[in-house]
Amino acid sequence: MHQDRVRFSQAALDALRTNFRGELIDPDHGRYDAARVVWNARIDRRPALLARCTGVADVLAAVRFAREQGAIVAVRGGGHDVAGNGVCEGGIVIDLSPMKGVRVDPTRRTVRAQAGLTWRELDHETQAFGLATTGGQCSATGVAGVTLGGGIGWLMRQHGLSIDNLLSVDLVTADGRLVTASADENAELFWGLRGGGGNFGIVTEMELRLHPVEQVNVAMVFHPSTRFADALRFYQSFVATEPEPMTSTLIHIELPAMPQIPAHMHGTPGVIIAACYNGPNDAAEAAFAPLRAFGPPVGELVSPMPYTALQSMFDTAPAGAYGYGQCIRARYVSTLGDEGIEALAAQLRAAPSALCLFEILHLGGAIARVDEDATAFPRRNAPFFAMFQSSWKDPADAERHIRWTQDAWEATQPFASGGVYVNFLDDGEPAGRVQEAYGEAKMKRLAALKRAYDPTNFFRLNKNITP
Repeated sequence: MHQDRVRFSQAALDALRTNFRGELIDPDHGRYDAARVVWNARIDRRPALLARCTGVADVLAAVRFAREQGAIVAVRGGGHDVAGNGVCEGGIVIDLSPMKGVRVDPTRRTVRAQAGLTWRELDHETQAFGLATTGGQCSATGVAGVTLGGGIGWLMRQHGLSIDNLLSVDLVTADGRLVTASADENAELFWGLRGGGGNFGIVTEMELRLHPVEQVNVAMVFHPSTRFADALRFYQSFVATEPEPMTSTLIHIELPAMPQIPAHMHGTPGVIIAACYNGPNDAAEAAFAPLRAFGPPVGELVSPMPYTALQSMFDTAPAGAYGYGQCIRARYVSTLGDEGIEALAAQLRAAPSALCLFEILHLGGAIARVDEDATAFPRRNAPFFAMFQSSWKDPADAERHIRWTQDAWEATQPFASGGVYVNFLDDGEPAGRVQEAYGEAKMKRLAALKRAYDPTNFFRLNKNITP
């Protein structure tokens, strides 16, 4: 049930409008319902006001207004957070999505990006110069949100996480200041922003390092669901010698209607092992050879393709598209033995629909070469990240999908290595999951930063670190 509608006085709104260039959307506005939609259709919240910012001045005005009104604040960039933290009930959404400024410096191989950009939009600009940086595996996700939590993606084993390519950040603080954080300026804040999410203020712009990336080599092999256990055993062995220019993942998922997959398997649960190699074709061919030989697969897609094509390949799948309810539970895991693999297989057999997936993503490489204490991002030596995700269209299916996701996650607890990637923390997770994500030492340091920059926890609709 929604809270009673909060209204601000006309005088207060008029005062805001004199200092706000963007669009203000209240519940009586014709675009209100469209403006409050986020990626996860399970989230249905009704803010009192959405402030669609065009620049830093608008962000400053919105923060000042929210403080004066004593309103809860949600900060929206890409709107793709599974917990739905980009929208709030009864408060103010500071919506950065109109802030699309981007400037590529091809000589220095850097890009300055405003906080409303998605990876699709950023990649469009950087690829004009044959450059890219590590971004999300779904191109509709927001650059700022993905980066602040860490930033896993197809280039991570070669070029590190998104935060490992972060050079500077412009941030509006809770007390209405604009500060810059980098290795040379507000260095402790810069440490915390690299993994600490949106806890310390509103990021309005960031500068990222770029790398030569144009056409990448991609391999996707397809197997029936009945081969999951054998495929996971093979995958864990395969990645033990994975070269750093390659990033790969294994997903148990509803198989798409692709010509490379037999028609009778379209829409049924199956296994996809996907790999991206950013390097010479002959080296990629050698790296993909064991992948193609295993099974053998019932189908395969092996081809060079533009980096942007890979980035958007999963955008329209139910797990990535708007309009579906979503539930995620995730954790880091070590190499799984037979007992762990069979526990996983049993949970997948019990899935209520083909829209329930399991993914295990190989980490390491450049991620693990960064010192554990260099950034707030935790557990750099974890070999794998794993998650359960369920999607549904009909709200009547929500309960059984959420229950399966939770049950599957709990059943595999004995095989976890500890911790979680904060970007995949869902709404309603057990208490203490943020503490578990960072660990005691980093949490203490992050809490000190929170006290310095947001002592009242003004920015609390996030993976929250309390002051």
